[in-house]
Amino acid sequence: MPLVTPFQNSLRFVATIGDGTGTGATFAIAATAFTNDAGVAATAFPGTYNYYNLYINGLMQTADTSSTTTTTITIPGGDALNDGTPIVVQFVVS
Repeated sequence: MPLVTPFQNSLRFVATIGDGTGTGATFAIAATAFTNDAGVAATAFPGTYNYYNLYINGLMQTADTSSTTTTTITIPGGDALNDGTPIVVQFVVS
């Protein structure tokens, strides 16, 4: 049986679509384009986490909408959105 940690916390990162680069399936936003909960520029996303939630314009997205690494979040087709559209990524960590 896997161990379940009793403590969970979340780390949130905020940017806009205009911070991204690429087109179509390769559209991505670098972790360094985000600010964290303290309002400071992020250096990387967490390397380990339980799960993450992506909010585009305040609406939570389904799991097939994105993928993440420690350096980037890829949002296929995100380049079709308005540059000012807010992006929030919430990582739930133990």
